[in-house]
Amino acid sequence: MAQNIKFKIKELQTFNYKGVNRKGDKKSGEIKATSIAEAKALLRQQGVTPSAVKKKPKSLFGDEKRISAMDIAVVTRQIATMLGAGVPLVQSIDLIANGSDNKSLRTLMQKISVKIQAGLPLSDTLREHPKYFDDLYCDLVKSGEQSGALDKIFDRIAIYKEKAEALKSKIKKAMFYPAAVVVVAGIVTSILLIFVVPQFAEIFGSFGAELPGFTLFVLGISELMQKYWWVVLGAIIVAGYLTGKGYNNNLKFRTACDAMLLKAPVFGMILNKAAVARYARTLSTTFAAGVPLIEALESAAGASGNEIYKKAILDVRDEVSSGNQMHFAMKQTDRFPEMVIQMVSIGEESGSLDSMLAKVANIYEQEVDDAVDGLTALLEPMIMAVLGVVIGGLIIAMYLPIFQMGNIV
Repeated sequence: MAQNIKFKIKELQTFNYKGVNRKGDKKSGEIKATSIAEAKALLRQQGVTPSAVKKKPKSLFGDEKRISAMDIAVVTRQIATMLGAGVPLVQSIDLIANGSDNKSLRTLMQKISVKIQAGLPLSDTLREHPKYFDDLYCDLVKSGEQSGALDKIFDRIAIYKEKAEALKSKIKKAMFYPAAVVVVAGIVTSILLIFVVPQFAEIFGSFGAELPGFTLFVLGISELMQKYWWVVLGAIIVAGYLTGKGYNNNLKFRTACDAMLLKAPVFGMILNKAAVARYARTLSTTFAAGVPLIEALESAAGASGNEIYKKAILDVRDEVSSGNQMHFAMKQTDRFPEMVIQMVSIGEESGSLDSMLAKVANIYEQEVDDAVDGLTALLEPMIMAVLGVVIGGLIIAMYLPIFQMGNIV
């Protein structure tokens, strides 16, 4: 009977060394090896007699640059380009590792290269790093290995990752601008209430006259902020922490939040279009790569980024596995626009579902882009108006008593 042989491949580590070369000159630096003994052997091969070799300690503040999703998208495109040019897989990965300025990314690619050279399939090697390569990515690579068309699969994955990151960037752009303005407005208002308004309160105390109601209201808020600013700040931090934790760990809370976001004015429309674009792009990529439709729908559900759409896509999967056509199952969910359903129906009838879904993805990605640009243009005057009302209201409240004194005189 054939037995599965399990073996552990030692990972490269970084060591600091000191020593002298053949000329007697002092040398120091870093070297990568799997152990101190191997590091010393490598140094001797380079003509350096080591006097001290120690494992490089990890920085307390994490000085190494993190690997972002965009880094993975760029790496995927580089692999696709080199494989398409006929460069072997291991050499492609080594070239990417040697050419990267990101130490974390370089280390990751070196680990992958070592295990591939040891005979492990690329898809299995990538699964050992789920933080950077999800199940969808690994499944597509596996289908490429099985079909012998790894270069074409990496090209499809690269397109998918690039489109996904571009879509994510658009959503962040839509959310960041108003959020940043709200934060800045909150900070400016707090500074005025805590440090500026009290100066006016001292002046008003010498007037000996009754202050306007609006001024008294602002002074009351100022007193509360001076006494309990730490309570307000703590409440905001705790609320943010609990909301984030609840969203990540509680399915019911996450579903409720996602449902609320989809119904939000303007933003909800953008999020709905983005979810449809993700669904179409993921399904198009996986189906074109030869992944069975049921598995492709499961991948699309996981990549939807929204619990409401995830449930809808899983319902579509269940209906399709029962023998129903996909466009009919999509219509039953009441989540997908009629135009999308019609295009999927045409794709099913013509046998070109992957290309039809790609067109749907292109249309909705463009619509998201246009909506974000329109939203930014719409928000700019609205935000300026809100800031004007808040800051201007505080200024008016402080100068109302002075205006009244002027009228009396």
